[in-house]
Amino acid sequence: MLDSRGILHTGRDDMNSVKVEMAQRTNPDGRTGGLVEALDGADVFLGVSAGVVPEELIATMAADGIVFALSNPDPEIHPEVAAKYATVVATGRSDFPNQINNVLAFPGVFRGALDAGARQITEKMMVAAAEAIYSVVSDDLALDRIVPSPLDSRVGDAVAKAVALAVEPSDTAG
Repeated sequence: MLDSRGILHTGRDDMNSVKVEMAQRTNPDGRTGGLVEALDGADVFLGVSAGVVPEELIATMAADGIVFALSNPDPEIHPEVAAKYATVVATGRSDFPNQINNVLAFPGVFRGALDAGARQITEKMMVAAAEAIYSVVSDDLALDRIVPSPLDSRVGDAVAKAVALAVEPSDTAG
């Protein structure tokens, strides 16, 4: 995991407590450096900053890598370029396969929260939404179809039901 100053590792003295915890969880070997060092041999890249990854860095990842270039509308690396090196590629854009975007969750999250009278969206509700999205993944799962389509009507219904069931009495106004 990286921030604007490089790989999160416990030897850095410029991190808040959340970053220290993430460094402990995600970098037990204490890897240091920047994006070049982070991607060298990496299995997964998950990004949210447009245009930061040149093709030559994706080429250094482990074989059968996974690239989630989620910045929208401009991804970290164009999905067609990433697909030259990675086995699974996802993007935040609707014009490529494997759109991973809040459009999958939020209509159902809000519908479920409203139906249950929730006054806040909790972590439990968001986990329920993620599990509901997963439950809709169909048997035709493929490398270019790892999540359901946002146009699949089952997604919103499943998310709304799961979120409503996850609402605790303390989450409601009454």
